Amino acid sequence: MKSAVETLNPTRVRLTVEVPFEELKDSLDAAYKKINQQVTVPGFRKGRIPARLIDQRFGRGAVLEEAVNDALPKLYQSAVEEGELNVLGQPEVDITELKDNELLAFTAEVDVRPEIEIPDYSGIEVEVDAAEVSDEDIDAAVEQLRERFASTSVVERAATEGDVVKVDLEARIDGEVLEDGVAKGVDYTIGSGELLDGIDEAVTGLEAGGTATFTSELKGGSGAGREAEVSVTVETVSSRELPELDDEFAQLASEFDTLEELRADSRKRLADQKKHEQATQAQEKVLDALLELAEVPVPEKLLADEIESRKHNLINHQLAQLGLDLGSYLKMQEKSEEEFDAELKEQAEKGIRTQFVLDELVNKEKLNVSQEELTEHLMRRAQSSGMSPDQFAQAVVEGGQVPMLVGEVARGKALATVVEAVTVKDSNGEVVDLSDEDEDEAAETETETEAAAETAEAAAEDTGTADKAES
Repeated sequence: MKSAVETLNPTRVRLTVEVPFEELKDSLDAAYKKINQQVTVPGFRKGRIPARLIDQRFGRGAVLEEAVNDALPKLYQSAVEEGELNVLGQPEVDITELKDNELLAFTAEVDVRPEIEIPDYSGIEVEVDAAEVSDEDIDAAVEQLRERFASTSVVERAATEGDVVKVDLEARIDGEVLEDGVAKGVDYTIGSGELLDGIDEAVTGLEAGGTATFTSELKGGSGAGREAEVSVTVETVSSRELPELDDEFAQLASEFDTLEELRADSRKRLADQKKHEQATQAQEKVLDALLELAEVPVPEKLLADEIESRKHNLINHQLAQLGLDLGSYLKMQEKSEEEFDAELKEQAEKGIRTQFVLDELVNKEKLNVSQEELTEHLMRRAQSSGMSPDQFAQAVVEGGQVPMLVGEVARGKALATVVEAVTVKDSNGEVVDLSDEDEDEAAETETETEAAAETAEAAAEDTGTADKAES
């Protein structure tokens, strides 16, 4: 077999392959055997029909077609390996010549990973928010905890802001009650903004048994995105009582004996949270800066497939679970379909470019993924999916997704490597040290890698863009 590679553009090649007929012998034998099992000729047992009789009865062309169909995948793969190509997706194959007992020639056009030059990223400098915890932050955290321990008691008076009302709701559009537009016994805290727009004004001032009607845009269900007339009836009004902020509350709401200890713990937790947010912000900004420096051509077909995949996932999974269609979603987002398509294309392109650049960094830096790192990543993914680690691991193995998970961790390590090499300053102008200085350095390194993996996944939206194309 002879093969040659012609570069059509930075992301697409054409393979030209010529195969002497003797190299098709195994496929021809397989073709005769297959046809033997499918046809019947009087006087011959199935599977014992001579090849010359098959040619006479069914035509040599049928045999050649079967043989070529059997041989092409193997011949194409051999040409790919010979050309040392990193192909993406399925090829477009065209048989250019087929001479019986002489020659088979074909071409195959296919997308390939572009060759990427990783730029010098050591000069990148990004700014992130300062990881400062104020007394107001602590007050808010303690108040949030206090809210969780609030008690309620039914009162015989008109509802006011902060009260909890138990209500029945009925939504009508064009005078017709929606099939999914009735809800009974819903608890709602006035002023929380957790239900429909306009409900606060409607129920404020009502006593138990009171009814009001208001107009609101529905947020979900069959009428999502449409204006509806909503009737609300108050069943009960309850006042909320917050516990006193003292040592007794600290003992009730935590493992601490005093309010001072509880506030100190809140300060530490908030500081850790802000540092994590700061690291995530740094990773996102560093990734954006790296993508600006690198020239990364994107294969057109891969991009089109990725856009279609993201759109399908949004419409048929995410929106479907909320009872929304694309039109309702766009209305809620106040976007035109053209704006939506443009954003989707931008996100898809960034996802592909992110994967290409970080994969190249993995190769350049010779980064490997340990079993411990893979297990930690699998545990996190299982948690976010709502599955047990065992269930998730089984689904990953059965779906052949292990290489995809390994790629996610490796890309996270690649991004972490870049972040460590650049300059990160906070909004106060202070250099932020994202290196690992805690006592448990190994655990800190693992956490940083996981955070970077999350950032890389967010850019690619977990679609495994190029991974899927290569599989």
